[in-house]
Amino acid sequence: MNIYTKTGDKGSTSLFDNKRVSKDDIRVESYGTIDELGSFMGLAKNYVEDEEMYKTIQNIQNKLFTVATNLATEDSTKVKYHMVEKDIEDLEEIIDYYMGRLENPIGFIVPGSGKKSAHLHVARTICRRAERRIITLSKYAEVDPLVIKYVNRLSDALYAMARYSEEKEVKVEY
Repeated sequence: MNIYTKTGDKGSTSLFDNKRVSKDDIRVESYGTIDELGSFMGLAKNYVEDEEMYKTIQNIQNKLFTVATNLATEDSTKVKYHMVEKDIEDLEEIIDYYMGRLENPIGFIVPGSGKKSAHLHVARTICRRAERRIITLSKYAEVDPLVIKYVNRLSDALYAMARYSEEKEVKVEY
């Protein structure tokens, strides 16, 4: 089986619902950044020693396929899986769990005092970029509000996991 189709050789790609668009279309940029996020989370989880956090990250990676599918489809009637409010609630539980385990979660820190937290912080910043791209897309096309809400909450969850994973907190000095 060939994975190359040669249909993108002139700078276009197919969306999930088979509509062809330019490879630099904001929709492609949106779901492409989600793909980048999922890949980086795959790297990050391999630095995490906590089995529960590893599974949490892997579960989120699976949810990102639902996010990407929604973003990669103009015709929402062709999307089989959608985000639901429970997905956001699950992220809020993750945030509360990890932030609740910190002694003093107030104030800015210099991110990445160790490999596991550094990788999670990079994932967080990719998530923030994905959110910005999705907001831009929402100015031109309909985007499920739960997708936007999920990605927003996900950056907070990644922050909470990264902050919890810091080997030491290096406070920002102004």
